[in-house]
Amino acid sequence: MQSTDESISRLADPPHPSRALRLEPRAFDAQCLSPQTWFANAQRALTSHWPEYLLEALGLGLFMIAACAFAVLLEHPASPARQLLNDGLSRRMLMGIAMGLTAIALIYSPIGKRSGAHLNPAVTFTFWRLGRVKSWDALFYALFQCLGGLVGVLLSAWALGQMLIADSAVNYVVTAPGQTGHWVAFAAEAAISCGLMLLVLVVSNRPALNRYTGLFAGALIAVYIAIEAPLSGMSMNPARSLASAVPAQMWSHLWIYFLAPPLGMLLAAQIYLLARGERSVLCCKLHHENDERCIFECRYHGEGSAEY
Repeated sequence: MQSTDESISRLADPPHPSRALRLEPRAFDAQCLSPQTWFANAQRALTSHWPEYLLEALGLGLFMIAACAFAVLLEHPASPARQLLNDGLSRRMLMGIAMGLTAIALIYSPIGKRSGAHLNPAVTFTFWRLGRVKSWDALFYALFQCLGGLVGVLLSAWALGQMLIADSAVNYVVTAPGQTGHWVAFAAEAAISCGLMLLVLVVSNRPALNRYTGLFAGALIAVYIAIEAPLSGMSMNPARSLASAVPAQMWSHLWIYFLAPPLGMLLAAQIYLLARGERSVLCCKLHHENDERCIFECRYHGEGSAEY
């Protein structure tokens, strides 16, 4: 029979943390795998965070409306601007400026301040990989981004006229590889996506620079459109490419835009983690210097967790 002193000693000395926690992940995993838990978590996320989901849809929808409108203005053969500007680089530069300013406006708008202005499933899933977005929020963000982008293109077709936007020079602003082929397009998409995410991580995770993240991102988008667009169409965004591919009925190269941007951004995340560490990732809002609520695993103002 154990002595009283030995019993007291065991109570006073708790198990080593590694032993004490060994069984917890199994119990947690079993609970998470149950359909009831999945449904409850999905329902809780949707009920609590639906405003952010809708704002992501609205943001990408507005971005696609702008893209369609500026493409018709600059590329349609009947457009006076197209007839005036015969040089492709000049038109791409103007398109880049227009879309860069659109991105900046959305990031600093009430839409972007509230939702974080991801507007891109590749961005959202990269921040999920970095531990700043919960799983259901990531899934709902991606779903609403895809729906919002598609609605934006369809509304543009209705407002601008099917004949204008379906013209081969515009073609629903579809993204497609250039003359250098699909593998060059894939590499280019991965490279520019990696560059954009690295910029966002470096700037947004420094409180002194965070408020300028939108300006840096918008400027880089403008440069990419002017220089890289002939290689891949400059997407960096699976939802953006899907939104154009559906009405254009162009599916053959969609795999490039579904795979290359996430891979490039995940590479950027890994580079950033190796250089700065996971603790340096403060949040995933592109512009956090505002009073809007944050639903993410946020450390921007100190330790915290997602709101529910």
